Amino acid sequence: MRRLSIGLLIAVCLTKGVRAQKAFTWQEIRDKFEARNPTLRASQVGVDEAKAQETTAWLRPNPDLTTTLDQFDPFTPNPYRPLANTLPLISASYLHERQHKRELRLESAQKGTAIAVSQQADLERTLLFSLRSAFVQTLQAKAVLTLTRDNLAYYDGLLVVSRDRFQAGDIAQVDLDRLELQRVQFEADVQTAETNLRTAKIQLLTLMNDRTPVEQFDVAGPFEFPERILPLEEFRNIAVDTRPDLKAAAQAVDKAQTDHKLVVADGSTDPTFGVDMGRNPPIPAYIGFSVTIPLRIFDKNQGEKQRTELDIRRNERLREAAQAQVFSDVDSAYAMVNGNLNLLRPYKAKYLQLAVQVRETISYSYQHGGASLLDFLNAQNDYRSVQLNYLNLIGSYMTAAGQLNLAVGREAIQ
Repeated sequence: MRRLSIGLLIAVCLTKGVRAQKAFTWQEIRDKFEARNPTLRASQVGVDEAKAQETTAWLRPNPDLTTTLDQFDPFTPNPYRPLANTLPLISASYLHERQHKRELRLESAQKGTAIAVSQQADLERTLLFSLRSAFVQTLQAKAVLTLTRDNLAYYDGLLVVSRDRFQAGDIAQVDLDRLELQRVQFEADVQTAETNLRTAKIQLLTLMNDRTPVEQFDVAGPFEFPERILPLEEFRNIAVDTRPDLKAAAQAVDKAQTDHKLVVADGSTDPTFGVDMGRNPPIPAYIGFSVTIPLRIFDKNQGEKQRTELDIRRNERLREAAQAQVFSDVDSAYAMVNGNLNLLRPYKAKYLQLAVQVRETISYSYQHGGASLLDFLNAQNDYRSVQLNYLNLIGSYMTAAGQLNLAVGREAIQ
């Protein structure tokens, strides 16, 4: 009775552990990643910093206030009137910025923020590729683990039949021993698949900055491939319209042009207007005005004007390089996707079913004495290789599809 209670307790605990495991879809994984990934969140802080610089750029110059108490005589003959001859003065001045300097500073800061937003999107694009790759590896490891367990179960069924044949004297001891030894390979496949699945889950949890135990974490999603994809030209057009790094390169050219306008404006003269009030006996009180105009004879900001002109050209060349890189990325990724599809189609249409037929035929023939042990073992290994190759090809295709999504800047292939 006590053993029965312990067994029920273990069964209940195992059931709770299985129920606690939640399978997340790709969209749920992506949402958790965008909310928790520390690198992505740190980059978002950089965008907020760029927005704060807009406030700084829009600020006006501070006015100056000066107070003066002149001709204070502490040695006056009349010690009761030490302030009799003092001349108080209060003056204020303000620098007036011309040529729309303040507006240009704000425009430059806003365009800097736009670049930061595009760079944030580009970082997210790159990190999402890593996340998608880890997600695909997890799905692939799950599929391989299911296959290896099925292969082991199928082989165990054949071993039962072979042991019965040995008991009946139909096969020799050495043949049975060779069959038993072959089982080690199927056990090793299961163990390797379990390790790979656990490793893939750990990588996925790390990218999401999630501390969920591996045993309670799982993913769910289709592990397959489409028969057809969009033509190359459509992926190129999507990339030109979507790639955030290409957008950031174009924005950098626009910002460089604004910066050049700003330094040209900085080369203009800004007058300083002043007003002062005081007294100067016998005048009891007076008010005065002043205008200070710097004479920009030598320094007209020539160096910055030349530098920003060169910076415009530099950013234009970088934009051209970014565009060329976009087309290169799309073309390379598209070729990888097409290559995997060309390999997968005959597997699905012919080789998978053929491997099943050969395994079943040779197994039946061997059990009835019509095939040799070597033929039987070769048929098992051929089936195992074809099935594993097929799953690995699907994984390669889905990884290549993720690479193509990375190249175009969004999930053009789900």
